[in-house]
Amino acid sequence: MRAAVLMETNKPLEIKEVHLLNPKENEVLVKIGATGVCHSDLNAIEDPTTPTPTILGHEGAGIVVAVGSSVKTVKVGDKVALSWVPYCGVCEFCLDGTVNLCESAFDPMFDGTLLDGTSRLHINGETIYHNSLLSTFAEYAVVPEMSCVKLPDGMPMAQAALIGCGVATGYGAAVKAAGVTPGSTVAVFGIGGVGINAIQGAKIAGASKIIACDIKESNLELAKQFGATHTVNTSIPDSFEQIKGLTNGLGVHYSIDCTGNTRATETAWHSTRKGGTIVIVGAFNPNQTLNLPAGGFHRVGKTIKGSFYGDIQPLKDFPVIAQLYLDGKLKLDELILKTIKLDDINIAIDSFHNHSCSNVGRTVVTFD
Repeated sequence: MRAAVLMETNKPLEIKEVHLLNPKENEVLVKIGATGVCHSDLNAIEDPTTPTPTILGHEGAGIVVAVGSSVKTVKVGDKVALSWVPYCGVCEFCLDGTVNLCESAFDPMFDGTLLDGTSRLHINGETIYHNSLLSTFAEYAVVPEMSCVKLPDGMPMAQAALIGCGVATGYGAAVKAAGVTPGSTVAVFGIGGVGINAIQGAKIAGASKIIACDIKESNLELAKQFGATHTVNTSIPDSFEQIKGLTNGLGVHYSIDCTGNTRATETAWHSTRKGGTIVIVGAFNPNQTLNLPAGGFHRVGKTIKGSFYGDIQPLKDFPVIAQLYLDGKLKLDELILKTIKLDDINIAIDSFHNHSCSNVGRTVVTFD
C-alpha cells in the first residue's frame, strides 16, 4: 500500500510503498476512506521521542475489509470511525465505565506498536512503527478491534474521520465531563478544534448562554456560527470580570478549558460561580504551575477536574455523534477546511506553521 512515512523527526513525510501484514485475532483491517490532519501530527513530527520510521495519523474512517478470528463487534463491509484510545474492557476503570482512563494502550502507543507489542508495517523487511495504534496516513490500517466503531451507512467519510479526536473530545467535555444542563451558562476557553466542539456540545445539551473565550478575534467570530451566544477576548486584563458581567455577576455554571495554558485555567476558575465546575481538557506543559486562591477555597464549593478524551466511551458515543450530524444538530461540514490527496499531505502539515491559517477546522486527506 501507499503511505506517508515519517523517516526522521523534523523531516517532511515521504510517500512510500509499505507492506502491511494481515490482522491478528483481535485486530481489524480497514481500508481508509479519509483521515484528518491534526496539530498533534506536527507535535509527533517534532518530538524527538517519536519512534521512526513511522506512519502518523489518528483521525480516520474507512471500511472493514478483513477481521481477525476473535473479532465480534464489526464485520466486513462495516463503515467505521477509528478511536486512537482503545481499551481492554476488563480492568477496574473499564468495568466502572470510565474506559477513557484505561491504561492498556499507552505503553504500546509510546513504543509505536499495536497492543501485542509488535508492528504490522514493514518496508523491505525494516520495521515501520504505528502511531496511536492506527496510522491512518495510509491506504489501509490494521488496528485493534476496540479502535473500530461502526457508524450509520449514510455517514460520509470525511466527516466521519473527524469524529475520532477533536469532535468527540470537545463534545464529550461538555456533555459527558461537565454534564452541562439545560438552561445553564457555559464558558469555553480556547476555540480550536476541541473548543469549537465543546461549544457545539454545550448547545446540544441545552445551555442558555455559551461564552467563547480566546485571544484570536477570528476564532471568536467563527464560534458564533457553532453556537456561541457571546464572546470575550481573554487577552485583556481581568477578562473574567466580563464573563461574570454576562452572568449577573455570579459567573458561569461550567467552564471548559481547552487551551493547555494554566493562565487560562486560572481565568476559568475566576469566571465560574460558586458551586460551578471547571473541566480541563487541554494538556499542560509539565513545567507549568497552576495557581488557585487558597483563601476560602472550601467555601466556594467549586469542582475542578481533568478530562481525557472528553470522558467519552467510543463504542457508545461515536454513533451518537454521527447521528447528531445526520440529524442536522452537529456541524461537521463546516469543520472541513479542504480535502487533499495523500501526495499533498506535507502542505497540510506546513500550514500549522502559518499562524494566519485557521486552527479550528481540519484539512482532510481523502482516498479514492
